[in-house]
Amino acid sequence: MAASPRLLKSDSIADNMPEALRERRYLMKRCFARYVQQGRRLMKLHHLMDELEISIDDQAERAQVLEGTLGYILCSTQEAAVVPPYMAFAVRPNPGYWEYVKVNANDLTVEGINATEYLKLKESIYDESWAKDENALEVDFGALEYSTPRLTLSSSIGKGLNFVSKFLSSELWAEKEAAKPLVEHLLSLQHLDDKLMINDTLNTPAKLQAALVVADVFVSSLPLETPFQNFELRFKEWGFEKGWGNNARRVKETMRSLSEVLQAPDAVNVENFFGRLPTIFNIVIFSVHGYFGQANVLGLPDTGGQVVYILDQVRAMEEELLVRIRNQGLNVKPQILVVTRLIPDAQGTKCNQELETIEGTKHSNILRVPFRTENGILRQWVSRFDIYPYLEKFTQDATTKILELMEGKPDLIIGNYTDGNLVASLMANKLGVTLATIAHALEKTKYEDSDVNWREKDPKYHFSCQFTADIIAMNSADFVITSTYQEIAGSKDRPGQYESHAVYTLPGLYRVSSGINVFDPKFNIAPPGADQTVYFPFTETQKRFTQFHPTIHELLYNDTENDEHIGFLQNKKKPIIFSMARLDTVKNITGLTEWYGKNERLRNLVNLVVVAGFFDPSKSKDREEMAEIQKMHMLIQKYNLKGQFRWIAAQTDKYRNGELYRCIADTQGAFVQPALYEAFGLTVIEAMNCGLPTFATNQGGPAEIIVDGVSGFHIDPHNGDESSNKITNFFQKCKEEDEYWNTISEASLQRIYECYTWKIYANKVLNMGCLYSFWKLLNKDQKQAKQKYVNMFYNLEYRNLVKTVPIPSYEIPKPVPQTTVRPQSLKRRQPPRIKRWFGA
Repeated sequence: MAASPRLLKSDSIADNMPEALRERRYLMKRCFARYVQQGRRLMKLHHLMDELEISIDDQAERAQVLEGTLGYILCSTQEAAVVPPYMAFAVRPNPGYWEYVKVNANDLTVEGINATEYLKLKESIYDESWAKDENALEVDFGALEYSTPRLTLSSSIGKGLNFVSKFLSSELWAEKEAAKPLVEHLLSLQHLDDKLMINDTLNTPAKLQAALVVADVFVSSLPLETPFQNFELRFKEWGFEKGWGNNARRVKETMRSLSEVLQAPDAVNVENFFGRLPTIFNIVIFSVHGYFGQANVLGLPDTGGQVVYILDQVRAMEEELLVRIRNQGLNVKPQILVVTRLIPDAQGTKCNQELETIEGTKHSNILRVPFRTENGILRQWVSRFDIYPYLEKFTQDATTKILELMEGKPDLIIGNYTDGNLVASLMANKLGVTLATIAHALEKTKYEDSDVNWREKDPKYHFSCQFTADIIAMNSADFVITSTYQEIAGSKDRPGQYESHAVYTLPGLYRVSSGINVFDPKFNIAPPGADQTVYFPFTETQKRFTQFHPTIHELLYNDTENDEHIGFLQNKKKPIIFSMARLDTVKNITGLTEWYGKNERLRNLVNLVVVAGFFDPSKSKDREEMAEIQKMHMLIQKYNLKGQFRWIAAQTDKYRNGELYRCIADTQGAFVQPALYEAFGLTVIEAMNCGLPTFATNQGGPAEIIVDGVSGFHIDPHNGDESSNKITNFFQKCKEEDEYWNTISEASLQRIYECYTWKIYANKVLNMGCLYSFWKLLNKDQKQAKQKYVNMFYNLEYRNLVKTVPIPSYEIPKPVPQTTVRPQSLKRRQPPRIKRWFGA
């Protein structure tokens, strides 16, 4: 497709399109006539281009159209609703920016329309009478965001923490009384009944600033390592409480940071100061569906990467909390509770155990709460798509238990996936606690046109409930944690997962003219890391898991074929290119195999080893995987790969997998991630952590992880020849330049250490929790107004939708056994404080 000119930001599609159509009027009349001749339908970009090619059969004329303004507009169109004689275009010139225009195919007149008008035309394809109903429910969350500042550049999306810091730095310096909310925030800080930072003596900005000057002079006269306890009483006389630091040096740094915030703030210092505040001690993390546990759960229904993510997240956050609390000079034990569902029929796991200590932590536990209905406790696993009838009661039961165990409210609540985010939003709203949400995956974007076709899929997936729960949680959240930019706003050609919730419709149910705004500063990118006790550089020989070397050598090099590996490597001295993923179409392992098979230069330089799926199609229950298995066998035969290719069945031991990456690095090989699309790319992070040069898809998250040509390489999964040649050229250069492989290996490690570790993640997320707690206070009135709107939508729409989800009949009225186990590090100080919140 030819490159097209960009419009200026001041230009609108509606202003430019009429002239563009006039320039090619004859051709466009013919093209638009073809577009509308099949009647009402929804067209995607590829449909528009296919029919344009048929309509304009002259290649030169077609190229002229595509190279001009009209070509740019058409190429920026995501979809078009055809309702003869009209076509309504949803045009996305840049990530986050949308414009809607309506064209009359008869006379090519153009009219700019708004989101609601576009949706009505789109709805008329599926439910014309509802589309014309003036009383059809329309949801507009944007109407309640009249005063919230917004980012403006597509490139700034996901940098909410930085934006809020900049905004606060300008506001706090704007006028003398602007710092009053900050003083009120500092006065509100406490842990249990202990005041922190300042007391009521310093209740104005002027008093606080004056006291800071006196305290700074005093603390500057002390030896830097003087414990805070030595001068705590003197500080208390001036209005200061504990929390400033554990010694004179730390106290002085925090006080000067606050003085700068009050006098001449900048964004970096604002974030630094709020990160030092003793704001967060107790965290609740919700992950409701599936089997959440630490052993024997991966591979069970609805149980996968989210469990690994959360367990690694908890360990990192507890470690960071302990460092912060120590630096703040406090004697406080943090608590993190991962709250999930208790499943009585636990399938040999610990999912029927109410409390479980999280390994590698001192103060973190899994709390399991059962699903209850009027018929009793649900004993069996239930699909994540059928989970909605249980969530409201689950929230109530979980809240009661959390308040009892923590002896108070948590300081931060984090939700995960649709169900966990909804539960987290209900609890946060009830208790007035700062809320963060993590989508992991938004199902709406996985199934094309699942919104307009919701009726067809609802009996199986209950998307009406899921999409409603998603939009409720998004709008309730104080901040949203994502792993990549593309998760929020996609790429130039593809909308992001969150962006697809900006404007959409469920015909016959409700339309959303403003669902979520990706320019909202609540959006933040905090990519996870890999467990660095498992995935570490191959050069750290003393740490390596040498006990796995015999089995790994057998996996890679044994010439005998069996149930775990087929194919063999004749020349065992050649470097290995390696890939590990599910065996499905999107992961594109068969695509990589074909690239290798077709490239003789590459085959002469390296061997190929893949870890994926089964060898026998009959062992798979997935039709797509079965087809990929058969395709893999076909490719092995077609390209005569035996002697250069090893196919290893899926591996689940993460410790052995970590050592496998390092053994590939020992061969001076490389990791290849060839997916057609990859939302994040955890295997890319794992490989780079091990010092393995990595080639990864340019479609999705890996394009953000790797700096092309520096810390690895981008490959185009849709251009196999180009990709295989890029890999070939790398290994050819390694043969010619002894240090080239090491240069890329070291750069990949540097990239990981700078951006992709759990320590960086934990620090960033806790900084978000501290800063957004204050941001919520500043926008309290608007937040409350919007929450009332959200609550109304929940009560009037979501609760009715839940009633359509059938509840299984195999529930047994049976009380949950009450455990006497207490979570680690918790000892009850007094009778439960639940009465304060529930009045019981």
